[in-house]
Amino acid sequence: MRILKHRVTSGPGPLRHRVSRRRFLAGMGSAATFAIVPREVLGGAGHVAPSEKTTLAGIGTGGQGSQNMLRFQQFPEMQVVAVCDVNREGGGYLSWNWGQGNDLRVAGREPVRRALEEYYAQQKETSKYAGVKSYADYREMLAKEDVDAVMVATPDHSHAAITLAALKQGKHVYCEKPLTYSVREARLVTEAARRAKVATQLGNQGQATEEARLTQEFILDGAIGQVGEVHVSLGRRFWDPPEGARPSDTPPVPDGLDWDLWLGPAPERPYHPAYHPWRWRDWRDFGTGPLGDMGCHILSTVFKALKLEHPIRVEATCREIGPEVHPRSFEVRYEFPARGDMPPVTLVWHDEGFPPPTPKDLEPGRRVSGVVYLGDRGTLMGHRLIPESKMQSYGRPPKVLPRSVGHDKEWVDACRGGEPAGSDFVTHAGLLTETPLLGNIAMVVGKKLLWDGPNLRFTNDETANQYLERTYRDGWEL
Repeated sequence: MRILKHRVTSGPGPLRHRVSRRRFLAGMGSAATFAIVPREVLGGAGHVAPSEKTTLAGIGTGGQGSQNMLRFQQFPEMQVVAVCDVNREGGGYLSWNWGQGNDLRVAGREPVRRALEEYYAQQKETSKYAGVKSYADYREMLAKEDVDAVMVATPDHSHAAITLAALKQGKHVYCEKPLTYSVREARLVTEAARRAKVATQLGNQGQATEEARLTQEFILDGAIGQVGEVHVSLGRRFWDPPEGARPSDTPPVPDGLDWDLWLGPAPERPYHPAYHPWRWRDWRDFGTGPLGDMGCHILSTVFKALKLEHPIRVEATCREIGPEVHPRSFEVRYEFPARGDMPPVTLVWHDEGFPPPTPKDLEPGRRVSGVVYLGDRGTLMGHRLIPESKMQSYGRPPKVLPRSVGHDKEWVDACRGGEPAGSDFVTHAGLLTETPLLGNIAMVVGKKLLWDGPNLRFTNDETANQYLERTYRDGWEL
């Protein structure tokens, strides 16, 4: 406990919170000069006063969303006040604890609400805390809860609808990757974020790492000269793909799951465990496939290191496994124009069955992995020069880029008036998201496409332009 003797000026935080606190203090009057006030009301070392906290709601509390919320709750600057998920509670969600098994996590709005309240009870050293509300429909939650910020971690097909709704209300938004399901949605969200002037962040955590900074600094330092080619290769996914045909049986919807809300803007389909809780990503109706899954993670550093913007050509080769399922085996080639003093660059994504070329600098017996940058004076694989002897002789490049305070903390700070986060929608994540989604279109069309990014259209194939957006279910139009 502390004795309040003087008026305490408000610290950083949203304007309306500062005003609320000033009114609170002013309203106490002279008779309250020596009132005893708990430390957590005032803030101070290790505490942030409730009137100064950024209030947060989580929309989508499955495997990834639950992990996000359990991280954000630990920031003293944030206060989680609501969670929203179409599923009350259920098992089978993706778990990142490989020893536990891939899909043995229990999640949904109620398990996450309970976990949050248990945490806050511990922090307040009380036996019970009941300050997190629970909703099934994000529209109801946004209408009732005057929160400052939202975290979105639903399946891909719902990202744009929820994010746009939050941006229109002036909320700060953290959204899992990819930012949207379609290219047009990515552009709409980017422009909405630009107008809203709020803090945004995409859930591509790797952009905040030391390795990402080192990669950029090697290229800035001219360690491999001018980069003309980049090759990305990934291993096999840890889950099996669908059979290729939409399920024909119609099992009952699990108790507590609102299947109509889960579908949202997507086509009406009967419930099936082949889609939910986490295997929706392979299905064209709901997900953006392997390229959408990892594209925003892997390509973020490539975009920053090489100052990439819109590709001008995109072409794909793939082994299709069904008209309703994204292929697992494919190769996508993007061509980007010159940027300032940087030459044109070809970026090739190699997925299962399409191995990348072996760099001439790679030692015998060493496997190609990750991202390979081919320069006219050397090669960078990941954040290390090859061969390893060159890495050892070169050492580290000059440290010229600011380091991240952490991917989550970047957004938390931005919500409270700090610098934009490293993967904010306006300057990075929107354009980044468009690129893998263009690759998905190239797989469907099966020909080289010429892309006019600023005008959002393919110039050599009108058929391809229809895939830039989706048809929305009645009542879910953006």
